Amino acid sequence: MANKRLFDTRAATAQTDTVNESGGVAYQFTPKHALAQYAVTGCLSNTYYASAKDQLDKVLELCNDVDPEFIGKVAVYARQKGYMKDMPALLACVLASKDVAVLKRVFPKVIDNGKMLRTFAQILRSGVTGRKSFGSSVKKLMISWLDKQTDDGLFKQSVGNNPSMADVIKMLHPKPTTKSRETLYAYLIGKKEKVNKRYLPAVVKQYEAFKEGKTKEVPDISFLFLASLELDRDAWIEIARNASWQTVRMNLNTFARHDVYESPEMIKLLADKLRDGNEIRRARVFPYQLLAAYMNTEDGNVPRELRNALQDAMEIAVSNVPAFDGQVFCFPDVSGSMSSPVTGDRDEEQKGRGKHKGSASKVRCIDVAALMAASVLRRNPSAEVIPFEGHVVDLKLNPRDSIMTNAEKLASIGGGSTNCSAPLALLNQRRAKGDVCMYVSDQESWIDGKAHTSGYGCYAGHRGAAATATMEQWEQFRKRNPDAKLVCIDVQANDSTQATGKKHPEILNVGGFSDQVFNVVDAFVKNDLGSQRWIDEIESTVL
Repeated sequence: MANKRLFDTRAATAQTDTVNESGGVAYQFTPKHALAQYAVTGCLSNTYYASAKDQLDKVLELCNDVDPEFIGKVAVYARQKGYMKDMPALLACVLASKDVAVLKRVFPKVIDNGKMLRTFAQILRSGVTGRKSFGSSVKKLMISWLDKQTDDGLFKQSVGNNPSMADVIKMLHPKPTTKSRETLYAYLIGKKEKVNKRYLPAVVKQYEAFKEGKTKEVPDISFLFLASLELDRDAWIEIARNASWQTVRMNLNTFARHDVYESPEMIKLLADKLRDGNEIRRARVFPYQLLAAYMNTEDGNVPRELRNALQDAMEIAVSNVPAFDGQVFCFPDVSGSMSSPVTGDRDEEQKGRGKHKGSASKVRCIDVAALMAASVLRRNPSAEVIPFEGHVVDLKLNPRDSIMTNAEKLASIGGGSTNCSAPLALLNQRRAKGDVCMYVSDQESWIDGKAHTSGYGCYAGHRGAAATATMEQWEQFRKRNPDAKLVCIDVQANDSTQATGKKHPEILNVGGFSDQVFNVVDAFVKNDLGSQRWIDEIESTVL
């Protein structure tokens, strides 16, 4: 009998070359792709399979494998299109050690508000990226950022600690060029003897007068400045009236507790703000944040008008989801590892096993996957959504239901092992025809890798023995559908996948959970730009 290994008819299918965090065989990303993946999904927090330190170490390792120019482009992309915070700041700090010339071009595009400046200072001073001191060049960049802010703007961005804006000013020793800036610096760092109230910015004077009870007029500043004060209902109404879109989204229950909704005028005003398309885009909102707000207002304290406005906002926030030609299949991962908070858990704890406590987001990876799948169905009513864990989960969705409703149905499943090949296997059993298949997953498939032992040695821990079961099922699908495309949207930080684009231009791997992901997907599916579409998009970033 002929040697089955030598004459395997599946030999053309890409062989695996790594093992994923869950112990399943997988395909390694290139260093550039892996860095991009970590940058748009990593929050430097503990996830189901990896600790915060694991993520940090991996990112620093990957930065040694790519050139500074690409690090800069990833930082800008992650901030401007991925809406990330910690990772872009970390990459900027890496550049402070590797290439200050590139950092100078990146800095104003990544460090774009007071919170980002404070995060940059915190990471750099920790020494994890190779240096603890700012150095003259980096110090000039930071001082230049301060100099470009108006007095009112700098004060409004001074809220927050660890480090505070006062700490940053003390570290930098900026030289004020105006009397008002000199007075503001003295005010912020607590040097009361040097504060001449005559030169204080108007907003600071209003804030101090309000705190002292000299005026009832609520200053137009961050909600966080006012939260600790004893405020009456009228003051809370003014806070709500002046609040940013993000502040409204995050404090709907807070406003309910302070009787803001007793005013019909305020209900309408806040509802109009929530569904304002310009405000939504300006806020750079993650669609899952709207889902979180909606889920957190289910106790009946928030008026229906506002909950409806959140649904309207969701429709706008996912407007980038494309409508595809032909038959679409969407595979949301609802396995146990997807129960991990999407932004991770900042508490020190043993990794894995789904145990998360403390400062973790209530929104899980499964919520993000469910939301993306529901959004695809909304824009593609003939699409079929096939959720999976260790097997396919039977769940019927109505494309006419709202995105929120379908997302909640999907997210309510949860649990079980991970078998990424299951949806494609089902379609192959049906001999289904299709044009686009789309995974939304953490790509930590293991049960199909361990179970696939048909004489070819493909089991967890054995690299390079055979293709993943997902790739094998995809090859079968493509025999019937030669023009089909496979999209793998990854919502967690890792460096491997179950379906590789190497030598498979019909496969796209892309990471992130902002609506910008769908711009990449749309261009890939409609323009036939190949599996490197996402990295090409990042490479085209102008510094």
